[in-house]
Amino acid sequence: MDLFIYVFAALFSVINPLGTIPIFVGLTKEDTAKERSKTSLLTAINIFVILTICFFSGRYILQFFGISIESLRIAGGLIIVTSGFALLTGSFSKHKGMNERVKDDAQQREGISLTPLAIPMLAGPGSISLLIGLYEDYSLTSEKLITILAIFAVCLSTFLMLKSAHYIAKFLGASGINAISRIIGFIVIAIGIEYISSSVMTVLGITFSHQ
Repeated sequence: MDLFIYVFAALFSVINPLGTIPIFVGLTKEDTAKERSKTSLLTAINIFVILTICFFSGRYILQFFGISIESLRIAGGLIIVTSGFALLTGSFSKHKGMNERVKDDAQQREGISLTPLAIPMLAGPGSISLLIGLYEDYSLTSEKLITILAIFAVCLSTFLMLKSAHYIAKFLGASGINAISRIIGFIVIAIGIEYISSSVMTVLGITFSHQ
């Protein structure tokens, strides 16, 4: 249960579906409730598939490119920290590559569930690197199953939040969403720093042990 809560909290904070609500509302403002529900479901399914594939295949990608897990954690930690700063400063959309040109392009597409919502808004480098690191940390089959359940729970939560995005946006307002996003941003920064510091300590420990 502790592992489930840890993975869910960390992944939910990094993905931050709440920060995506204003963008989702803008991209689906002319859709019907049924169409918005379908887009929300497809987005959640895409996120689950992408994150699950990355969770299981990430180590082989690292081996192919000769990247150590500690290097990935440091790089992933830096990405997570910058995402947290983007949330704190209110520039989360720009950080995820959602400028006006991308929004205009997305408006002209029939399907926005894969891009830009699933990639790069939700299933981005931060969440992917986090899951690759978790795969290396938890080797037992039961631990991997719990991690998959946590990923599913995050995707389910994302689906429910996107499906209710228009109601949440009206209830919280822009200021409410920004306030909660800033709190989440602080948590995300802490997760990223923890990733970096633990990896640096491991690298230093290995280095000194060889001397």
